[in-house]
Amino acid sequence: MNVFAPLALSPQQDLTPAQQALVERIVTFCRGHLSGARGVFVVEGDAGTGKSLVMNTAFDRIQTIARGKDGQDALRNTKNLFVVNHPEMIKFYRRVAETLPCLRKADYARPTTFINSFRKTGKTADVVFVDEAHLLLTRADRYNHFAQDNHLQEILALARVVVLVFDPHQVLKFKSYWDRAALDGLLHGCDVEHVHLTDQFRMRAKADVTAWIHAFRECRLLPLPARQAFDFRIFDDAQTMYDAIRAHDRQYGLCRMLSTYDYPYTLDGADHFITEGRFHLRWDRSLPEERLPWAERPDTIDEVGSVYTVQGFDLNYAGVILGPSILWDDASQRIIIDTDRYEDRSAFAGRQGIAQPERIRREIMLNAINVLMTRPMHGLYLYASNPALRAKLAALRDHAKGPAS
Repeated sequence: MNVFAPLALSPQQDLTPAQQALVERIVTFCRGHLSGARGVFVVEGDAGTGKSLVMNTAFDRIQTIARGKDGQDALRNTKNLFVVNHPEMIKFYRRVAETLPCLRKADYARPTTFINSFRKTGKTADVVFVDEAHLLLTRADRYNHFAQDNHLQEILALARVVVLVFDPHQVLKFKSYWDRAALDGLLHGCDVEHVHLTDQFRMRAKADVTAWIHAFRECRLLPLPARQAFDFRIFDDAQTMYDAIRAHDRQYGLCRMLSTYDYPYTLDGADHFITEGRFHLRWDRSLPEERLPWAERPDTIDEVGSVYTVQGFDLNYAGVILGPSILWDDASQRIIIDTDRYEDRSAFAGRQGIAQPERIRREIMLNAINVLMTRPMHGLYLYASNPALRAKLAALRDHAKGPAS
């Protein structure tokens, strides 16, 4: 089994010919748009399609040229940055930078830090890469020292070329609510090039696994995927699922328990727990001073991760608890999303300007489930808190004569 390497987003990783061609295309685009109309290169695709690896490899190529000796290259001596609005991923990228000669830890920044710094000094950047652009703020957030209206709007004003990753199925908050129409509206007037990635590199699974997850985020349940090397299981007991995850972690590492944000959690320094029958485990602890991201720390096998600690990361196996907000309605044969039971109230803060807020709440919750279900490379295990959904999943499992759990 190919166990996830700690520096999986390193430009030293092997790329497919298509990925190599895309890296070259991005570098050429950046070189060609350093003068004239502002250029924006948009990379889209589902979770696990290799967006971040391509981005970081292209960034490394550009920084190698910028810091190299070829004075004839338009990218020579350019000032370039890589931003991502995700504290755990910043840790990850900076660790990668330590292993490469032409990358610096200071090349990576949170968008608010970049915007405020460059506004204060009056500087502009040449090329700015934006990973997880769907996490950029779409309104002021004074608590986090962002006083302007939109992260991307500010980045566009401070950079000659922008290369960004966008996936509307990973939007998680009202204050960073994006859809394709909002993105297209902001990019109006720029010279824009789009690429949509479809090959799945994370989940070593057949297409029926991806189809099942896509249907779930549309509130539909398909028959369970066929038996295959990717281990897809339904559990009737959360503790049994945790025992299986712990066993895999001892053998392979990077196997974790995850949950929807349906259990109370407060950043007050105390431990907060998820309890489901025999299962009783604390939520992930907030340790911003930790050098390693949550997904890589060995001690986090004794915690339950949230969407905020695992978004953007790979795991070998993931045990996902579908909390009390995820219900099954037998009459309609549909999944029901109860937004009142979602404990991440900060996700719904700032509804001003949000049309159809209840619909967007459900969309955000389904996006979070999509992020959790698409973390593992080798196996996805599910447990549902809601008795009706648990029974329906068990019926699908028994009908498919899947592995006993």
